[in-house]
Amino acid sequence: MAASGDAADAPARVRGLGAQRVYNKLRQSILDLTLEPGSPLDEVGLSEQFGMSRSPIREALVRLSAEGLVTTLPNRNTIVSAIDFVHLPVYFEALTLMYRVTTRSAAVHRRAGDLATIRKLQSAYAEAVENRDALAMIQSNRDFHVAIAVAAGNSYFTNLFSRLLDEGRRILRLYYQSFDDDLPRQYVDEHEGMVAAIEAGDAELADKLSAEHAAQIVRQIQSYIVRNGASPIRLSE
Repeated sequence: MAASGDAADAPARVRGLGAQRVYNKLRQSILDLTLEPGSPLDEVGLSEQFGMSRSPIREALVRLSAEGLVTTLPNRNTIVSAIDFVHLPVYFEALTLMYRVTTRSAAVHRRAGDLATIRKLQSAYAEAVENRDALAMIQSNRDFHVAIAVAAGNSYFTNLFSRLLDEGRRILRLYYQSFDDDLPRQYVDEHEGMVAAIEAGDAELADKLSAEHAAQIVRQIQSYIVRNGASPIRLSE
């Protein structure tokens, strides 16, 4: 009986691995803007591209849809989701607030284990910047700030900030793109300053540095959008 069950589970495991591979590849292509907003994602074409049935393709698209990276239209066609530039001011307001509140609170509530995790992730970010690896920068930056939120000790903050950072991955890609992926060292140093303030338990300084960090990110992205307003990246309507 056990052998029969194992045999029955095998196709599901294979399908799961296939869906994971499709998900990983499409997600990376969407986040690095290789697949631009509005690009069609045809199940039949993807099935041929990846050499697998449509079931794992569909499963991968469902996961990407849950992350807001793809959109299913009324005609059932699927496209890469638009970047919602229209609501960026509201997004930036929420993001800046979460930078400040989590970093400030982490300075008050952090533990030794939290600091070790934060420093490890900051090192990963610095290495990604040195290597000009934009996708690694995006991931390590996200993990770094989520670790700070965890150190703050409020799960509501952590969940909200994680969601905002995930929603803003493609915006952050534009941010790094504005530097041609050659990020100035000062932005790594800004992270280091926040870590030092957290370690020192200086809530006021942590708040100040995180506010300044968020402000320069917002200014850089806004400047990039103004300079490249006629770029082929499609805006949300």
